[in-house]
Amino acid sequence: MNALTRFERLNDFFPDFFRGFPRPSRLADDLPNDIPIDVSETDKQYEVRAEVPGVRKDDIRVTVNRNFVSISAEVKREKEEKQGKRVLLTETCTGMVSRSFTLEHEVDEKDVSAKLDNGVLTLTLPKREGSSSRTIAIK
Repeated sequence: MNALTRFERLNDFFPDFFRGFPRPSRLADDLPNDIPIDVSETDKQYEVRAEVPGVRKDDIRVTVNRNFVSISAEVKREKEEKQGKRVLLTETCTGMVSRSFTLEHEVDEKDVSAKLDNGVLTLTLPKREGSSSRTIAIK
């Protein structure tokens, strides 16, 4: 008798054993691991588009330090199941998501702008005048 056959026999004895237990939440699986971004560049600036659906602007933090950009957000997901007038299950899941990256040119921090529209954060990151990367020859 293999293990699967033994399990099937136990299932015959306890067909409704787990029926009263709540199902595991799928909300935690719905939270992204990081923030998806698109980065484009012109001669004068970078534009970053970051997807943060369902996140309020007060829950987003953007930090720029020279050519290093960091975006973090507190994500909250709520799900409530009702039957009639009685609430049977309320699930709340919160967590932090973030994304950090380095750009080739330094950013002029004083002219950075950020706009949140329909779950998309758009950052305009002007390049700092006179800053440029240079390749160092190895001797």
